[in-house]
Amino acid sequence: MASGAPGGLTVWLTGLPASGKTTVATGLAASLGGHSRPVVVLDGDVLRAGLSRDLDFSAAGRAEAVRRAGEAALIAALGGSIAIAALVSPSAPARRRVRRLHESAGIGFLEVWLSTPLSVCEQRDPKGLYRRARLGEVDNLTGVQSPYEAPTDPEVTLPTHVMTVEEAVDLVLASLWRAIGPARP
Repeated sequence: MASGAPGGLTVWLTGLPASGKTTVATGLAASLGGHSRPVVVLDGDVLRAGLSRDLDFSAAGRAEAVRRAGEAALIAALGGSIAIAALVSPSAPARRRVRRLHESAGIGFLEVWLSTPLSVCEQRDPKGLYRRARLGEVDNLTGVQSPYEAPTDPEVTLPTHVMTVEEAVDLVLASLWRAIGPARP
C-alpha cells in the first residue's frame, strides 16, 4: 500500500449487499469528522442514483460503476481528503484496478472486506432486495444470481455479524492511522 501523505487516502469498503458497508462508512466518517483532513463518503446507492445511473447490473456495468467510484475516490484523495467508498464492488479484478490506480498516483488504498455471510445479509435485508431476488423480481443481485469475489488479501476484514459498528470502525481506524503514519489527519 502506498503512503497516504501528502495527499489523502481511500478506504474501500466491499461486501455483499446488507453486509453493513454504509453503516461502517457513516460511523467511520463520523469518527474522522473532528480531524484536519476532509472526509468524503462515496456510497454505492448514491452513486447509482447519480454518477452511475446510466449503468445496468451486468458484469460490464458493475465494472464501470467501480471504475467511476475509484476515479472519484482518487480525485478526492488527491485533494487531501480521506475518501470512503462503500459499494459492493463484486469483481476482484475491478477492485485491483482501482488499487493500482491509487498506487500509481502515490495515494494510499485500504481494502476493507465486510465478510458477513450471505445468510446474515439475507436476514438483515433492509431494502428487501434478497426477498425480491428470491421471488424473481430483482435480476443479478450479488450473492444470489450474480457472484461476489471475496478479497484474498484485504488490509482489514470485518466480520460484521459478530462485532459492533464501533468495533468495526475502530479496526478500520487502526489500519488507517498506520497507513497515514505520524501525520494523522
